[in-house]
Amino acid sequence: MIISAEIKKKVEVLLMELIRIPSTRGNEGPAMRFLREQMAPCVDSSVLVPIDDAIMNDPDYAFPLPSHTYRDTPNLECLIRGKSGGPTIVFNTHLDVVPPSEGQTEAFAPRREGGRVLGRGACDAKGQAAVLFALALLLRERGIQPSGDIVFHFVIEEENGGNGTLAMIRRGVHADAAIVIEPTEMAVVPAVRGAMWFELQTSGRAAHSGSPGSRISALDKAIEAMKILRDYHDRLLAESRGLPLFDVFADPMPLTFGECKAGTWPATVPAKAVVRGVFGFLPNRTRAQVREGMIESIRNRGDAWLRDHFELTFPMLHSEGNMLAVDHPLVTSLLTTLRKNGLAEKVSAMTASCDAWLYNNQAGIPTVVFGPGSITHAHSAQEEIVLDDVLAAASVLADFVADPRVRS
Repeated sequence: MIISAEIKKKVEVLLMELIRIPSTRGNEGPAMRFLREQMAPCVDSSVLVPIDDAIMNDPDYAFPLPSHTYRDTPNLECLIRGKSGGPTIVFNTHLDVVPPSEGQTEAFAPRREGGRVLGRGACDAKGQAAVLFALALLLRERGIQPSGDIVFHFVIEEENGGNGTLAMIRRGVHADAAIVIEPTEMAVVPAVRGAMWFELQTSGRAAHSGSPGSRISALDKAIEAMKILRDYHDRLLAESRGLPLFDVFADPMPLTFGECKAGTWPATVPAKAVVRGVFGFLPNRTRAQVREGMIESIRNRGDAWLRDHFELTFPMLHSEGNMLAVDHPLVTSLLTTLRKNGLAEKVSAMTASCDAWLYNNQAGIPTVVFGPGSITHAHSAQEEIVLDDVLAAASVLADFVADPRVRS
């Protein structure tokens, strides 16, 4: 793996500049325009792809916001034309980032510490965008013309459910393989869990704390419903054992209760409680099955009051899981390329969700996830990525593109 000092410097500068752009949801436009300018000299086409506000009516649209618009938040599509007859490979990553962590005062002021770059988006996922920039530079420097077209999708709104990738899929994507670039510690990931954000509302009967006969606490009922959902999660996890890539994790499909709001006064029994969270599930279940299972669990296991006084909705993020066989040519070809580059051949599952399911499930394109960096650093106040890992990932992908074996 020999990479010139010129490419190393260009990649570092690009990553630092991308981090400086605070591309939280609704603010991705400047980052997309900057990246388009940087990609243009090393690809055959680099085009901003506007997103129609009508995408918000799509049944798979995630996390709607009042008065939201896509007037200045396009996706970016780049193309390197290949020789005729070879497989088309689409690479995807996102430029949106989550807001700064608590106490993170300079999230968008990147800094270099030894071989690491720190800042919001360093690994999730502007470091991954730097991988694809480096890939394009390497192909041009090495004079490699792929046997088939190479398509880059740089998208918005992955962090809130994948609306940018959804818009690309709805335009029509035809490819033989897709590689979603996310921090996987250089493991090839053919299996990704699904996730649904949910909102649970329970109602009770407001009363003074000193009148026990007439009060029914909505908060108590919410706690009861949370226990029922926890029990359902545990049963579903037990039923989902037997998927080898996920079985190595104690809980590959975590249930998280992230918010709970109830009441207006410490001495008043609350009449309403709202709990929001995320329910993970493995690819052996669909969103529809899990939604029905959650609702039916409360309906069947709740007490007489709770059964008639709860509402469970799924108004935000709702990603399916996806899974590709470990012996699929896309997986084995990437593993062979890792070995040729002197790197460990690792196959794993992802216990978070990402946009891979949209390519795999909706577009019917065999899909894996791959990239440098660790998810343990993503969204943290110490988000970081190692520059040499960015370059190593790009070198792996350059060798893969030179001889892709992705068809069954």
